[in-house]
Amino acid sequence: MKNRVVITGLGVVAPNGVGLDAFLKAIKNGTSGITFHQQLADLNFSCCIGGIPQISEEKKLEYLTPLQLRGFNSSGILYGCIAGIDAWKDAGLSVEADSELDVDSGTIFGTGTSGVEKFREAIYKLDDKQVKRLGSTVVVQTMASGISAFLGGILGLGNQVTTNSSACTTGTEAILMGYERIKNGQAKRMLVGSCSDDGPYIWGGFDAMRVMTYKHNDSPEKGSRPMSESASGFVPGAGAGALVLESLESALERNATIYAEVLGGNINSGGHRDGGTMTAPNAEAVQRCIKDAMSNANISADDIDTINGHLTATSKDGLEIENWNKALNRKGDNFPYINSLKSMVGHCLAAAGSIESVATVLQLKEQFVFPNINCEDVHPEILELISEEKIITKLLKTDLNIAAKASFGFGDVNGCVIFKKYKK
Repeated sequence: MKNRVVITGLGVVAPNGVGLDAFLKAIKNGTSGITFHQQLADLNFSCCIGGIPQISEEKKLEYLTPLQLRGFNSSGILYGCIAGIDAWKDAGLSVEADSELDVDSGTIFGTGTSGVEKFREAIYKLDDKQVKRLGSTVVVQTMASGISAFLGGILGLGNQVTTNSSACTTGTEAILMGYERIKNGQAKRMLVGSCSDDGPYIWGGFDAMRVMTYKHNDSPEKGSRPMSESASGFVPGAGAGALVLESLESALERNATIYAEVLGGNINSGGHRDGGTMTAPNAEAVQRCIKDAMSNANISADDIDTINGHLTATSKDGLEIENWNKALNRKGDNFPYINSLKSMVGHCLAAAGSIESVATVLQLKEQFVFPNINCEDVHPEILELISEEKIITKLLKTDLNIAAKASFGFGDVNGCVIFKKYKK
């Protein structure tokens, strides 16, 4: 017998809201977290705007000790620790340094890169003969599994503790990996999510690739325009999202709050074949990922009420809508509601899937669809496939039962997870 898996805790560090309450208010109101950054302009970036969460020094000390913060310069690990600890507490679980080892709980917490700013700081002005001066704090901040190592120690997790990395699909993949572990009885609880650093050493390569918008340096909040004809590239963002997944049996035993149920999903790759490349999706593989996710979740296409897409505000938005259209065989007025959180926070890279999943789960719990901001001019190619009324630009309160969340990442990798409103 397979366990049912539910979500009992949420945590989020996003450009438009740090903490669940602030984030929920922001997505309901369509509040942008994208701002102008003088540092990028000084470095001659074409795109000088981005979404960076605001964390005070006092806030850091609520989550990490002075010893942990000594020599600390890894924004992604910071964001991940805040989101992860918040989700753990939100699930009604304790955070105590001297707690017993929890062998029933683990974490799969992903990232794309870790501590790039810390590594830059460490090697700055060093030559090969001075390499031992890198310092003792550089290791845990720059190793890929730094974030899961931090969370595993802070929370005393004794089950699987690891970090996954699959570009923009990382967060969605982490959810499905944790889901499988609980479903198969290998853990009672898994803290899942992902995080991403911010700054010029993370975003510089994308600026060089000319995939980020350069047209909105004077109007940052208007810069991220998914599904819009006037979209001119993505806006970079950063942060972290975290979810506590738990077997239904364990959640009921604890009388925990249940946000939603995870029905299943799918992860696959296009293998850089049939039009797929390092940066472009294999359309057939995307469609297969969506179809197989529905099959794994034991639902039909008609069951989906809303979609939270990947939708980055690039030329691939139209192709993504076409892939959804073909995978679901639904179009026009029959298409589900669809939105993109990136209109408010930008593309948070490895953190995107988890932050957007938190937003998707909140929609099911609170029964609303958050607006697509900056989408006053839906692309004509998209309007040929779906009704404009399905791309809402103002908060919509409506009955929702099932939501699909998908991520499509660099390397031609895909992930789709199916969430359901929890009913006793």
